[in-house]
Amino acid sequence: QVQLVESGGGLVQAGGSLRLSCAASGRTFSNYAMGWFRQAPGKEREFVAAIKWSSGSTYYVDSVKGRFTISRDNAKNTVYLQMNSLKPEDTAVYYCAAGRWIVVTLARASNYNYWGQGTQVTVSS
Repeated sequence: QVQLVESGGGLVQAGGSLRLSCAASGRTFSNYAMGWFRQAPGKEREFVAAIKWSSGSTYYVDSVKGRFTISRDNAKNTVYLQMNSLKPEDTAVYYCAAGRWIVVTLARASNYNYWGQGTQVTVSS
């Protein structure tokens, strides 16, 4: 059974940093894309970043480029999202997901087969 378990969310002041973790288990993810999405109250789920597990290739939404970094630790089967220079508009529930590495569809939630339960990130102004 595939499981994705996020952790690391919390409350931080604007300009601060957080690192989210996504521990993956239940299958081999070597050919998968691991993505981070977020959903703020009253808004649709939004793509944030993705990484190809095998090569480490990455892809980001423009609004987080230069502030967020996605990475993975193969030995720990864990994907990370380092978030720096956080802004109040980054406030959302952040979800980890696993799916296919197809660049043209990476930003679509429908590209992903497996999802974690989410972790809350709140950035105060």
